[in-house]
Amino acid sequence: MSVAPKTGSETLLDYLRLEADLCGTKEGCNEGDCGACTVIVTGQDGVPRPMNACILFLPQLQGCSVRTVEGLPGPDGALHPVQQAMITHHGAQCGFCTPGFVTTMAAAHATGETDFDTALAGNLCRCTGYAPIIRAAQAAAHAPVPSWMAERPEAPALQSRDDIFCPRSSDELAQWYARNPEATLIAGGTDVGLWVTKKMQELGPIAFVSHAEDLRQIHDEKDSLRIGAAVTITNLMQAIRPISASLHQLLSRYGSPQVRNAATIGGNIANGSPIGDGSPALIAMGARLVLRRADERRTVNLEDFFIAYQQQDRRPGEFVESIELPKAQDRLRCYKLSKRFDQDISAVCGCFNLEQEAGVITQAQIAFGGMAATPARARKTEAALCGQPWSLETVHQAKSAMAEDFTPLSDMRASAGYRAQAAGNMLIRYFHDLQETPVNIREVHP
Repeated sequence: MSVAPKTGSETLLDYLRLEADLCGTKEGCNEGDCGACTVIVTGQDGVPRPMNACILFLPQLQGCSVRTVEGLPGPDGALHPVQQAMITHHGAQCGFCTPGFVTTMAAAHATGETDFDTALAGNLCRCTGYAPIIRAAQAAAHAPVPSWMAERPEAPALQSRDDIFCPRSSDELAQWYARNPEATLIAGGTDVGLWVTKKMQELGPIAFVSHAEDLRQIHDEKDSLRIGAAVTITNLMQAIRPISASLHQLLSRYGSPQVRNAATIGGNIANGSPIGDGSPALIAMGARLVLRRADERRTVNLEDFFIAYQQQDRRPGEFVESIELPKAQDRLRCYKLSKRFDQDISAVCGCFNLEQEAGVITQAQIAFGGMAATPARARKTEAALCGQPWSLETVHQAKSAMAEDFTPLSDMRASAGYRAQAAGNMLIRYFHDLQETPVNIREVHP
């Protein structure tokens, strides 16, 4: 698409509805949860992906094509197979959510995705229910992809102006940000988007870092991965799968497909949220951050990056350039506790990584989110485990040390007592998990 945004913080949804007169894309929650605003975005890799238009800023889409629900039928008005299947299987009632559903389904149809429970986890329906919608997706799955779905307009060149900077590399970003340290950096926009849609903030100068090609790369360096800060959660999942099935599963519960297709691991870290799911896992894995300001770089342990609530060890004009992640993670396990399985914020996220020799625990890295003002290690618990035999008795004894590590708060997601008990129980779960006892609620059967 070739569009000149009014401001750097103009959203795709506002443009579609207010300027392009394409009102099939609906405004629901306006925060990336309901999926009513889903559109199909195709980037330079040619892969069509569903994304939430409500928290996508127009400059993020330079070089991409966007297909809305109006673009699903053919030039002669022929319905897309998923549209016809929704009619045949009575998948719509009030119809408000339907444009988002069919665009999500059409993206899955184009890529051959058939896990519809996962594909549609970011779309909410309160009328029809999911059964007829799933039946519609299944019915359309084997229909040929319509030829018109391959059509893409020519991608325009990146354009920058005083309040919008679209760097093509981390070098360009580093020089610009050193001169503009008060500017806002946006990668996926899945958090910053809410600053605009909910808090009505004016962002001022913005750098859209996902245009920097090198920040989107993952390099395999034999014993570790070097992950660019602008790598999306979707792409990170692919790289993590052979290293840690547990972290891959945790990432699969990060937001929704629409969110994972935009959100980046660097943004998740730099945001500094105490309930972000990425940081506890990466801390338990021994991750290190490469921070950059102009031509200077420094490396810090991820656990040391978080100083206090929403305060990080990041100097003016400095940004997260990459994450260094050791690949040996056979004993890493990640557990997320939330009220909903899909698309929910953790009450507690616990990540465990213990090493042992001859039945004795030699090293422990345990990190939690939701238990303190920052993602943090359970140092006292780790000390209580190290040097002890790997046994259930040891685990129960070490569990009490968590009261010295954390003093959690009560909020709308969980009480302090519930969090403390759940965190301790996760350590017990970890022991049984390594004993190959089923511990996943979806795998445990009476």
